[in-house]
Amino acid sequence: MGSRRWLAAILAGLAWPAAATGADKVPQRVVSMNVCTDQLAMLVARPGQLHSVSYLARDAGTSAMAEEAGAYAVNHGLAEEIFLMKPDLVLAGTYTTRTTISLLRRLGFRIEEFQPEASFDGVRANLARMGDLLGNPVRAKTLIAGMDAQIAALEAAGTPRLRTALTFANSYTAGSGTLVSEVVKRAGLDNIAEMLGMTGTARLPLELLVLADPELMAGGQSEVEGPALAEQNFAHPVYRALAAASAEAPLENRLTVCGGPFTLEAARALQAAARRARGAAP
Repeated sequence: MGSRRWLAAILAGLAWPAAATGADKVPQRVVSMNVCTDQLAMLVARPGQLHSVSYLARDAGTSAMAEEAGAYAVNHGLAEEIFLMKPDLVLAGTYTTRTTISLLRRLGFRIEEFQPEASFDGVRANLARMGDLLGNPVRAKTLIAGMDAQIAALEAAGTPRLRTALTFANSYTAGSGTLVSEVVKRAGLDNIAEMLGMTGTARLPLELLVLADPELMAGGQSEVEGPALAEQNFAHPVYRALAAASAEAPLENRLTVCGGPFTLEAARALQAAARRARGAAP
């Protein structure tokens, strides 16, 4: 019987032989379907507790913990494969495939969904919740305390407060209410998008970028090989002139797609670039 017909038969009335454990029990076999919950779980889980992470967890362009993800089985967010893994807890993002989530719930699996982090407060909340779910709150508290100590060190560093432009493909930027914008703040810099009143992910027209007169430009092109229409904004002569006249900073996608203690690496990179731009020691 094909996997889809077999799964349909189960839905028609076959019992799941090892129903998910109650919410009050510490899970022993955890599967994560989302790159952000993957990383939170890898940070917090006890040895042997986390069984599988999503395939994106091993993508070094998307995941800050791609190397660590090699220790776990990989899933592609398919209900059939997760069913066969027999997890007692499934972790997902609120934007994870809804069909899969719905089907797994109908099969009796325990699903816990996490909101994307839009701030370091969100990171703290998700770490604490993951610690509670996996029965390892002390580990989560230790991670949060370490992150807070790093944030305090960044804020005490006395970085030159440069006007910073976040520039991404298709002329997008990140305004208030985004994790990337908070990274800029923690580095001690001013986000031009916020200065212009932008919220969330929004387009930053080249004309506004010129008028804002950035002192530091962060973001830039992806690692896609060959020309891409989405990145034509980076080839515009005016953009190139701005980039040449200002300082530039790396902003690795893998550090800001999801929130975690590793996200502070992006803040440190911005801070170091700002200090170099003003002739200070990085």
